[in-house]
Amino acid sequence: MHANSLSDTPSALRLTIGFFGRTNSGKSSLINAIAGQEVSLVSPVSGTTTDPVSKPIEIYPLGPCILLDTAGVGDETELGQLRMERTLSAMDKTHLAVLVLTDTKDFFEEKKLLDELSKRKTPTVAVLNQIDRLDNYEEAIRKVKDALGISPIPVSATKKTGLSALREHLVKLAPETVENESVIGHLVKENDRVLLVMPQDIQAPKGRLILPQVQVIRDLLDHNAVVTCVTADKLTEALSDKTPDLIITDSQVFPLVYAEKPEGAKLTSFSVLLARYKGDIDAYLDGVKTVWNLKAGDRVLIAEACSHNPQDGDIGRVKIPNLIHKKVNPDILVEVVSGQDFPQDLSPYKLVIHCGGCMFNRRQVLARVMRAVEQGVPITNYGIFLAEMSGILDKVTI
Repeated sequence: MHANSLSDTPSALRLTIGFFGRTNSGKSSLINAIAGQEVSLVSPVSGTTTDPVSKPIEIYPLGPCILLDTAGVGDETELGQLRMERTLSAMDKTHLAVLVLTDTKDFFEEKKLLDELSKRKTPTVAVLNQIDRLDNYEEAIRKVKDALGISPIPVSATKKTGLSALREHLVKLAPETVENESVIGHLVKENDRVLLVMPQDIQAPKGRLILPQVQVIRDLLDHNAVVTCVTADKLTEALSDKTPDLIITDSQVFPLVYAEKPEGAKLTSFSVLLARYKGDIDAYLDGVKTVWNLKAGDRVLIAEACSHNPQDGDIGRVKIPNLIHKKVNPDILVEVVSGQDFPQDLSPYKLVIHCGGCMFNRRQVLARVMRAVEQGVPITNYGIFLAEMSGILDKVTI
């Protein structure tokens, strides 16, 4: 089902199990009990967990997982609203949810959480925690059934009871895979010659390749393709040997590579491949066309999945804004967010341009696409956008 080695499994390919519930429902204690170690800070003080806390762990037979502790809901203060926003963002990356309940007078907050998880089509296991404090936990289970229509698993994190039953339910509801099986399988077959054009820009750590390049190379090798890797300045020499079946390039050098591409070779980019692998390619293709409708004063949001220190020539903060201002309108307002800082309300924007999302799992990227589509805001991807700006989108193999 999942990779065998925890240490060799990137976060984006691990099954993310999110724990949600009210403040002081015992989410952190439950995670610590499952992990068998102290992952999250436990305290009787309400609201101890303020930001999502994640822990990579191996759970048999699920394989490599991430246990995600989230801030408790039910606090109506301004800080509580901020915590709720962080919790909703954590839902976007969750493959499998655990709704942690205790015996309360009402289940209003739990109903809101359940509705949000249902909207995201996230498989959810409900647990009634802290049963060691109840005289009659079976009555509490009946109350949950009546209020929410679900039957919770009775658990005590402190006494470590009910954990086996919880694991069994997690196994039953876990998705078969957390990502599509292949980045490149729809474009190659055995013995195809594939040329990778990989300019090593300042974003790449010295001595290493960036994650999309590594993923694509490994996938090509798994498909028994004949792989050649060059930097952009060696493209002519690489093409003088034999025409490749496919060229995969960094989107930033699309025009250069297209100008030298032999007629018989297909062309795509790492970012375009990730657009299909992680996101919604049809939504991206529809969204990119709206760039030509932008006018002065319109706001465009550029979203980067990872947080990094901006460098000269940064693609999201420099190159894409420059293209928008040069080719569309110099008075368009461009804003950049990174990491988890993706707005819940996208209505102020006329277009969202998202990176490939190599650091996110597919559910997290699709949740962002869903948010944009539901709010009627066009969304596209770096690679699709750069191909459109280069005037070659119709020549790129999607």
